[in-house]
Amino acid sequence: MPLWRLEPCAGKLACTVLRGEHAGNGVFLPDSCERVFRPALIGKPVVVLSNNDGACIARSNEAKDLGVKMAQPWFQVRHLEREAGLVALSANFELYGDMSSRMMSLVGAYAPRQEVYSIDECFLDFDGVPGGLAVIGRALRAQVLQWTGLPTSVGVGPTKTLAKLANRVAKMAERKPGSYDARFAQVCHLGDVSPADLRAVFQATEVGAVWGVGRRMTARLNEGGIHTVLDLVSADVATLRKQFSVVLEKTVLELRGTVCMDVDHEPAAQQQMMCSRSFGAPVTDLSELVEVVSQFATRVAEKARQQAAAAGSVHVFITTSPHRRNDRQHSPSITVPLVRPSADTRVILAAAVQAVRQMHRAGFNYAKAGVMLVDLQAQDQQQGELDLFGTGAQGAAGHAMESPRLMDAVDTLNRRFGKGAVSVASAQHQRGHQQHAGRQSRRSPRSTTRLDEIVTVRA
Repeated sequence: MPLWRLEPCAGKLACTVLRGEHAGNGVFLPDSCERVFRPALIGKPVVVLSNNDGACIARSNEAKDLGVKMAQPWFQVRHLEREAGLVALSANFELYGDMSSRMMSLVGAYAPRQEVYSIDECFLDFDGVPGGLAVIGRALRAQVLQWTGLPTSVGVGPTKTLAKLANRVAKMAERKPGSYDARFAQVCHLGDVSPADLRAVFQATEVGAVWGVGRRMTARLNEGGIHTVLDLVSADVATLRKQFSVVLEKTVLELRGTVCMDVDHEPAAQQQMMCSRSFGAPVTDLSELVEVVSQFATRVAEKARQQAAAAGSVHVFITTSPHRRNDRQHSPSITVPLVRPSADTRVILAAAVQAVRQMHRAGFNYAKAGVMLVDLQAQDQQQGELDLFGTGAQGAAGHAMESPRLMDAVDTLNRRFGKGAVSVASAQHQRGHQQHAGRQSRRSPRSTTRLDEIVTVRA
């Protein structure tokens, strides 16, 4: 006897999740965005490569069918380019981020509350919105496709876990006909189905497909005789909590229609943010290392200002490559505390450069570096202090007085004329110092953010 009764899930809370039809491991934007501007890629196996063109970080369904695995090194599958027509593209994060922003702003107009869960997913709370949610979901999907060219799938349910499950059903019902009822393709509303239909969906779905159930937990559940979602929702909640955790208990309750997680339309502020990258070629010269770290510090400081945050400390690391076994290894890191929290590029950069100069050792082939801002706090909630040591408004490395108005002007100019239009001198590319730039030989044009790369139409 099941310990609960399967019924249609009712409730005021309805969440919608958007994910691309070509999604894999929660990532759809790369290959979907590429196909928006290159329709010839539709139906072809496509992979998007990570920084430095090192590994496959996004795959189309056709690429998955060729056996390409997530995060698989490019050199292992490069032969498929010649043998099976596999198309590999360098990551175009500027394009993906802009397309994501457009999609999120578009779908956010459909509901009073929106939680942006990741670059390609969001939850919408339709509480109080009149009309059928399945109808709204189809209209939403159609508008996103028409206005951005991005294909999406929509899942609706009274809880976030059920909405995520419904989204998977909507995607798989279209991608693999026969896996679920064809009625659920593209838009699936698990809050408006019969008990028999809900049972059939749960029975047809492996327990590992549930949001929050990872590989290790799946293996343990399988050992206990729980293989499907139906097995999971029929299990004793108290036993699951004792053997696993309260998190799994909440997951089961959400699958049964009890809301345990609300839509978070105001996510908690970040505690840290980082900018890092591997180099296209080893860097040994200190001046080159200072240049690239200055660029990272500039970018992460700009990020902080965008979120109205200030950093209490700056963490910097440089490292050689563990894969170059003939090279001597050196992977130091330093955290530089600031006199007072700051988001001023000059303050962040001065601390980062100070750290690099302390860490650098001649004769080492550095392969990667990064700048992380830690101890973040809101800019308008900073604690003042007495200037007991006569440092005035100067910071960690004797930098000039902070100027929020100057930083606002710099950000405005960079938004208008493009990133890097105005920057600190040490972050500017110097002649002969281009080797540290990551390889992106296969990157497509940044068609929505760069006027000089906009699509050209000839008639």
